[in-house]
Amino acid sequence: MMIVLLAVIGLTDVVAAAGADAALNGSGYSWGMPLAAGIALGLTGIGTGMSQGQIGAAAVGMVAEDGDKFVTGLIFTALPETIVLFGFLAMFLM
Repeated sequence: MMIVLLAVIGLTDVVAAAGADAALNGSGYSWGMPLAAGIALGLTGIGTGMSQGQIGAAAVGMVAEDGDKFVTGLIFTALPETIVLFGFLAMFLM
């Protein structure tokens, strides 16, 4: 969780640098956009971590009972990663 928060702090600097151009152009959103981008990425990271923990535990149990379902467990474990990709997309669109 701490790694995600540190990543959000680091990535808001990137967004702040991109937002500096908007501040020079007279836009009043110079402080809000990096904050919104950090929140978008941070909350998707937290949601992914919470869901992946439960799915991972269920996938391990499923594979322990039937080894042929390894690929299914792997797919279900990788699905929450798309949530973070949507967070990155929202961050860079802001």
